[in-house]
Amino acid sequence: MALAVATVLGVGYLPKMPGTFGALAGTFLMLVTNPFFLAQRFSIDIGIEIPTVFGRPAAWVLFIPPVLVFLFFAVIGTLAASRVAAYAGVADPQYVVIDEVSGLHLTLLLGLVPFGLPTHLSQNPDFVSTGVYFLYFALSLLNWKYLLAGFILFRVFDIWKPFPVRRLESLPRGWGIMADDWMAGVYAAIVLRIALHFGLV
Repeated sequence: MALAVATVLGVGYLPKMPGTFGALAGTFLMLVTNPFFLAQRFSIDIGIEIPTVFGRPAAWVLFIPPVLVFLFFAVIGTLAASRVAAYAGVADPQYVVIDEVSGLHLTLLLGLVPFGLPTHLSQNPDFVSTGVYFLYFALSLLNWKYLLAGFILFRVFDIWKPFPVRRLESLPRGWGIMADDWMAGVYAAIVLRIALHFGLV
């Protein structure tokens, strides 16, 4: 079971670019946990159907599924990577790609944290509502440019490994395998969020 999780059902055994295919799996995972992908009953006309909690608009609940999925794979990924690395006698086996899945997932998730309305929308009265604000960011996951930019940026930082990404690889067991990809995901998310803010994706 640990091997199946760590290799993402065998993706890690692909002869070429297993990390790239692992990141692709992370993109797919983020897409299918997006509520607008799973529940077509939500209107694509932004702001028409906002979820409610206790009768009050609560568009933030749209972020719960991808957050829970990230936490789930972060935990089982760390445990599985620890067991596989110990069994293989290698600090970071190349066929372990659950770290790429988790890191890419984090990139796409953090890139949608709504702490500042994009400048190309700031003067639009339709985006004054907090609910519509959250819906805009959730709908960004249906934008192929956002997904492609997140994928490319994550792979760039994952390969480049700027400080402290490479240093995190020295953490013990599965933490070292997973944490460097999380940090690469954070860097990628920052650049992705800037691009989103200025309407580049």
